[in-house]
Amino acid sequence: MSDYPQYLSGNDIRQKFLDFYAQRGHQILPSASLVPEDPTVLLTIAGMLPFKPIFLGQRTSEFKRATTSQKCIRTNDIENVGRTKRHHTFFEMLGNFSFGDYFKEQAIAWGWELSTKVFGLPPEQLVVSVFEEDDEAFGIWRDKIGVQEARIKRMGADDNFWASGPTGPCGPCSEIYYDFHPERGDDNIDLEDDSRFIEFYNLVFMQYNRDAEGNLTPLANKNIDTGMGLERMAQILQRVPNNYETDLIFPIIKTAAEIAGIDYAKADEKTKVSLKVIGDHIRAVVHMIADEIRASNVGRGYILRRLIRRVVRHGRLIGIGGEFTTQVAESAIALSESAYPNVRQRENAIKAELQREESRFLKTLERGEELLTEIIQQVQSKGETQISGESAFTLYDTYGFPLELTQEIAAENNLTVDEAGFDTEMQKQVERAKEAHKTIDLTVQGSLDKLAEDIQATEFIGYTQPVATSKVEVLLVSGVSQEEAEAGTDVQIVLDQTPFYAESGGQIGDRGYLSGDGVLVTIHDVKKESDFFVHFGRIERGTIRVGDTVTAQIDQACRRRLQANHTATHLLQAALKKIVDDSISQAGSLVSFDRLRFDFNCPRALTPDEIHQVEELVNSWIAEAHSAKVEILPLAEAKARGAVAMFGEKYGEEVRVIDFQGVSMELCGGTHVSNTAEIGVFKIISEAGVASGVRRIEAVSGPAILDYLNVRDKVVKDLSDRFKVKPEELPDRITTLQNELRTSQKELETLKSQLAIAKSDSLLQTVESIGDYKILVAKMEGVDPESLKTVAERLLQKLGNGAVVLGSVPEEGKVSLVAAFSSEVNKKGLQAGKFVGAIAKICGGGGGGRPNLAQAGGRDASKLPLALEQAQNELRSALG
Repeated sequence: MSDYPQYLSGNDIRQKFLDFYAQRGHQILPSASLVPEDPTVLLTIAGMLPFKPIFLGQRTSEFKRATTSQKCIRTNDIENVGRTKRHHTFFEMLGNFSFGDYFKEQAIAWGWELSTKVFGLPPEQLVVSVFEEDDEAFGIWRDKIGVQEARIKRMGADDNFWASGPTGPCGPCSEIYYDFHPERGDDNIDLEDDSRFIEFYNLVFMQYNRDAEGNLTPLANKNIDTGMGLERMAQILQRVPNNYETDLIFPIIKTAAEIAGIDYAKADEKTKVSLKVIGDHIRAVVHMIADEIRASNVGRGYILRRLIRRVVRHGRLIGIGGEFTTQVAESAIALSESAYPNVRQRENAIKAELQREESRFLKTLERGEELLTEIIQQVQSKGETQISGESAFTLYDTYGFPLELTQEIAAENNLTVDEAGFDTEMQKQVERAKEAHKTIDLTVQGSLDKLAEDIQATEFIGYTQPVATSKVEVLLVSGVSQEEAEAGTDVQIVLDQTPFYAESGGQIGDRGYLSGDGVLVTIHDVKKESDFFVHFGRIERGTIRVGDTVTAQIDQACRRRLQANHTATHLLQAALKKIVDDSISQAGSLVSFDRLRFDFNCPRALTPDEIHQVEELVNSWIAEAHSAKVEILPLAEAKARGAVAMFGEKYGEEVRVIDFQGVSMELCGGTHVSNTAEIGVFKIISEAGVASGVRRIEAVSGPAILDYLNVRDKVVKDLSDRFKVKPEELPDRITTLQNELRTSQKELETLKSQLAIAKSDSLLQTVESIGDYKILVAKMEGVDPESLKTVAERLLQKLGNGAVVLGSVPEEGKVSLVAAFSSEVNKKGLQAGKFVGAIAKICGGGGGGRPNLAQAGGRDASKLPLALEQAQNELRSALG
């Protein structure tokens, strides 16, 4: 092997790369934000992404040549982070770019010169790859550069045809690999062998555009897009076994190890993986927050939250009990600030976001871990290998456990998670929460924070005025401040005054529209952020600009529905206190256009009679036409008068009191009818438990009653037509059908069992005698689990002293197994439950039961013959 190349720090490598291309006419440009301009990409994933419009010919570049060190985030291989030598979520891509200037020959020549002359890599330790159809590149490497043919490898499109995504600029590429073991020779070179080779420089000959159908068309100009992995070159030049132990990452790992009281050099592999995950993820997190990404449950905010939680989780795995992320973040900031000054400038924001997210997660993590441990123990005790989707969703929904974290911990225990089942539970929640609006986009919040000093708080005039003449103070598109926006654009608008009620106190925001000189904006939602009302809408026609005067008009029909439903919740709470228990208090609510939902503290379910009485009382109050009295009172006076406040809610010194005299008096900022008679009628749809000690009533009132009745009437008519009976005869007809179905099912089960027993007699011919024992192991076609159990018991009775193991595939994709052992077999140490559970694992399942009789199941029917063969061999061995 040649002398090892010179040692260079990560900062030196970056600077030498940029200087090399600057000396060759390239403009050094700063790294773009991790939040890309390209709306089709969530995060900046490659050095070329900021130049995509130039490659596509959509924008003209000021420079023909450019060079950058671009920070990138990729999470598609997140499970490999820390486990391989060079997988990362955050990495830096050193790149040189040509926009219709030089092409293949020059790019290859400079790439070789940089690698061998500047970085000092011995030519005999370099191997290159080219796209299998690119004879031109192959010829340049061989004839111009002088690389031996044996060290030029042709590779397919998966490896050497580069694209930034399914559509967009693309082209063949050529990669340069460093060979750590050239002494192994040139025969049978396998570039996939990462113990020997590392790919560090990718030269992309960007000459095509791929459309949605996969068609390639030549770009207007032939371009060059290259990428050198900074971390990979650092591994080579710093003589370390992996990217994590370079000076770009290892100081962070060392900080985490010191906090945990661990000597990295002496740590086991599992501990090192956790330390590497922390080192990698904290770099990603620091730069994401520096680029003004905030944690949330959607989009790039969810990626940030997921990474932070993985850092905390791996901290716990290596014994760190308290908060620590801000300490390792300081190490990451110190490492990056010379190249990326914004990380130090945003230091306070970075540490505040980390502290907030870590604190929140730690509060739920401990209980979630305990519950997951219980779930894992239950699954393993049953001999199963999969955590249910329902259990995984409970961890996610109640304890903040991301699915990926549950999968990760499950894998550590050799278990999987039913991801399809999780998705089903998630969809159920989405359907339940359709009326509960999405929280305000954090990008909106961030933009408003910046503009807060320049605009006044929104004045709400909607209690008394449905229409207002307003001025557009702020215009946002996807959370980004704009001066104007055109038809077809989704926008968020802040007005100086508004009649639109913003979502609050369980009541959703108003709908309506903004109109002006040639412009119309439909408003589908309104939320309050700090002191600003944010109107979410879509421009239907014209152009709207900051400073425009518009007419703001609420949809009064929708408002009337909200008023009816909101007042109905007040009457409902008053009725519950009178009929059920005076100590009942509100635990949450939703006031929507089509229904209302009221959660209340109660240790038991309501009886049907109580539900009927509550409904009757509310309707009597509606009929009595109680007028509303609205007052603004000091909080102490309002409480002294008996106004009901929501437990845990924070109120100011003065409060708004809604008093339907003689019936209900509550502190409330929502919109209400002026007289209960306006509600019309009230109907309870359901009553159920939603949490320990919390019940939920769903109901409809006012105009929504007609919608509810129309749906019910359509269902009743449809059933009447199907069963050919009058509506009042439906209950009796359904009861008759249910009884007939139960009888038929019993008869069918009896027939199945009789058929299986009849088939079983033929199995006696396959009985095998082993000393004093007789064993029977067989497969029965299409026999259900219950019948299979009956057959096994019957066969064992005929065998006497012995063992029976039967298998069946009762339906596609499912395996049923049963084992029946005599007491003499039990005395030999064999127990049916443990035996059949172990056999079922071969079919991807598990099970168990009593020592003499047990059942199990599986998911892989193709493995049933193998499982039965294994059962036969084990019985022969144990009883022989």
